[in-house]
Amino acid sequence: MNGSQDQAVDVDPELAPPRAFDQACLMVVDYLAEAVPLDAWAVTRVAGGRQTVLVAKDSGLGIAPGVGGRWSEAMCRTMVSGETPRIVPDTSAHAALAPALKAAHELELDIRGYVGTPIVYPDGELFGTVIGLHPAPLDEGYTAHEGLLDLLSSLLSSVLEADTAAVDSERELERAVSEAETDALTGLLNRRGWERWLAREEDRFRRFGDPACVVMMDLDGLKRVNDTEGHDAGDRYLRRAADTLRGATRHGDPLARLGGDEFAMVATVAPDHAGPLVRRLQAVLDEAGTPCSVGVAPFDVAAGFSQAVAEADAAMYSDKRARKGSHPGR
Repeated sequence: MNGSQDQAVDVDPELAPPRAFDQACLMVVDYLAEAVPLDAWAVTRVAGGRQTVLVAKDSGLGIAPGVGGRWSEAMCRTMVSGETPRIVPDTSAHAALAPALKAAHELELDIRGYVGTPIVYPDGELFGTVIGLHPAPLDEGYTAHEGLLDLLSSLLSSVLEADTAAVDSERELERAVSEAETDALTGLLNRRGWERWLAREEDRFRRFGDPACVVMMDLDGLKRVNDTEGHDAGDRYLRRAADTLRGATRHGDPLARLGGDEFAMVATVAPDHAGPLVRRLQAVLDEAGTPCSVGVAPFDVAAGFSQAVAEADAAMYSDKRARKGSHPGR
């Protein structure tokens, strides 16, 4: 055909490579479940000292998105460190797996066959793992699948790199928030901007399994300031609190004033760091003269942001009642 007459050829969308990391993960576990039958195949995320299942193909072990445990007790930890091979036909034969097997037994899981391989970022940092689990020992012939595991983990690493870059670019564009989503008094997100951020980011946090906590805050003294010093002083009080929170928040973590004296944020920290985070926020707000009741709850890939917001809100009101009991004058 003449070059000037060449036309683009349409390709069946099902034949196009996956662009989203979660789609690629689903394709990999579906394929492995057919090609290398085990009771469970999953892709996990390792972050914040925990290993969490992102996607799974399970036929009886109870491995599902959101299931996880401490990384220090994970079978995959010994695989990543090189203490155990990527394919372990009989887990009872490896002393290094004893802590992981004990943790599995506590969850009523009997894992005798293990297959795992790491998923890494371009710089070599660990993102997570592809993992296969079986309640019975595996035939030694399963070790022949190492080449397939290398191929599939490399595929996921490549898709992860591309998808992460695309998400980072989208987030940069989205940081130019419209006036309709900004609180005029404090410059933070307003309730509309907060709710749009949660809806927009829900899929991304589920896709990559990034650790995060929702923090809900309610200033303790705004009503007193308004009643005794007037609303101009109350506005200055709110701006001081907002500036203090802005200075204590990581770049990129959303911070919002939801209305009145209520603030909210999503902190990209692991659940184990939630307690220290709350104490730090309350300390800097106390120092600024804007004491605050705080509640925090972890994001879960299965339950999403709505449950985390509800749990954090309930914890905040519980904290407010406790603080009023301790300081009746507030």
